[in-house]
Amino acid sequence: MKVSAVSARRTKINVDRDQAGELIQAFAVMDLGHPGRDDLRRRVIESWLPLAQHLSRRYTGRGEPADDLVQVAMVGLIKAVDRYDADQGVDFAGFAIPTILGELKRHFRDKAWAIRVPRRLQEMRMAITTANQTLSHTLGRAPTVTDVAAHLGVTEEEVLEGLEGARAYSATSLSTPIGDESGQELGDTLGFEENGYELAELRIALGPALAALDEREQRMLSLRFYGNRTQADIAQEMGISQMHVSRLLAKALGRLRSLMEDDGRR
Repeated sequence: MKVSAVSARRTKINVDRDQAGELIQAFAVMDLGHPGRDDLRRRVIESWLPLAQHLSRRYTGRGEPADDLVQVAMVGLIKAVDRYDADQGVDFAGFAIPTILGELKRHFRDKAWAIRVPRRLQEMRMAITTANQTLSHTLGRAPTVTDVAAHLGVTEEEVLEGLEGARAYSATSLSTPIGDESGQELGDTLGFEENGYELAELRIALGPALAALDEREQRMLSLRFYGNRTQADIAQEMGISQMHVSRLLAKALGRLRSLMEDDGRR
């Protein structure tokens, strides 16, 4: 089976049409349990590799490494080889091209966004990009939002939403320098969470909560957390068992936590 002239001309690939066609035809009809199937599958993939490489080059310059695009196209090629059915009356190139292109488009739709956005906005961005290319050629100028909306049959608000969502397609690294001599990076200009305010609030709430405990509980907590005394030291000083100290400390901390939470809710 030969690759059709239309397919070969449209893709402009350097594939030995006779050899590659014969290989995929032989693989398509080979029994699944044939001992030579794996080797033939490898030869088929290698013979059609130029097709995958060519199609991957259509998507270069869009922010993805060329090697990654080739790998994605290879996945599409392998899927096409494994799924091809010669009895359907379609030549392999006609079947493989949309399969590979579909894999590349899915890669950009699902993997190449710096921030995850709804698929609806991803598809709108792609539609806007295509519309801009078409309208720039037909109008002889850069199309407006109104032009794009009319071309796509959507509202101007939907086009604007798609353009806004397109900003998530690429991101600037926080390590980007913001000056030639300052040595500052973009991340240095961003705010950060200040934990000092939270600690100050806790200290303010802690005083009244401690005052609500009885004298023995206050003394035990003071010895344990301010005096850094062990439970054994506290037990010896207060004339009680270490087990008793442990239970009293747990009870005092529980009351203290409850009092502070109640104060926070008010």
